[in-house]
Amino acid sequence: MDAVYTHGHHESVLRSHRWRTAENSAAYLLPHLKPHMTLLDVGSGPGTITADLAGLVGHVTASEVTAEALDLAKAEAAARGLGNVDFAVADVHDLPYADDTFCVVHAHQVLQHVGDPVRALREMRRVTKPTGYVAARDSDYAAFTWYPRVPALDEWLELYQTVARGNGGEPDAGRRLLSWARAAGFEDVTATSSTWCFATPEDRAWWGGMWAERVLRSSMAEQALATGAATEADLRRISDGWLEWAAAGDGWVSILHGEILCRA
Repeated sequence: MDAVYTHGHHESVLRSHRWRTAENSAAYLLPHLKPHMTLLDVGSGPGTITADLAGLVGHVTASEVTAEALDLAKAEAAARGLGNVDFAVADVHDLPYADDTFCVVHAHQVLQHVGDPVRALREMRRVTKPTGYVAARDSDYAAFTWYPRVPALDEWLELYQTVARGNGGEPDAGRRLLSWARAAGFEDVTATSSTWCFATPEDRAWWGGMWAERVLRSSMAEQALATGAATEADLRRISDGWLEWAAAGDGWVSILHGEILCRA
């Protein structure tokens, strides 16, 4: 359960995470939300999805594993003037809430980073009302696909998976969500998938530039160097590969996500 968060909170990481909205990252859940509902957002990150969800339900609790991480969501809620969000430092493996507390428990890009995703889902189920929903969406790195086939990006994928698994996470979580939900005791599970796609010049510059920087300066880079998974030269080559991909006029990338919507 003591997994290390691979990405960290470098500005290049937050630039990516703040792009996320309820519409582009939780569309599978939105039709089921009602104004009277209470919602726990596990691993709220910089809070952009959290804040969007707060506009659709009665009350949201945003949780993170550290007070410092939670400050990011607090800042977003304050910037939007939201009065229906509270905040809690909490570990998804051992949530500090009574049984049957929330109408919805939601986690976006969280289960891939925890040490025991089945236990996490059991906890999410425990604090969800019997008629409520547990919702999770996670990317699946092995299923990412791109063009043109820049060799350095193959190196990037192998390196990311090595570092993430070394941290106790599962980077190919998307394909495993249904099996984890079954192992956690859910019987009523709707499993789906959706993608992000970046193909315009503007999107390529943003996505490729963001990863070019993350490879050099984020916690992932620090961990890769500290463990010997990569050298400075390796990271520079991979970073340049992302810039090469971004500059390609026919560049395209698709990011696959698995999703589960579970009735508690």
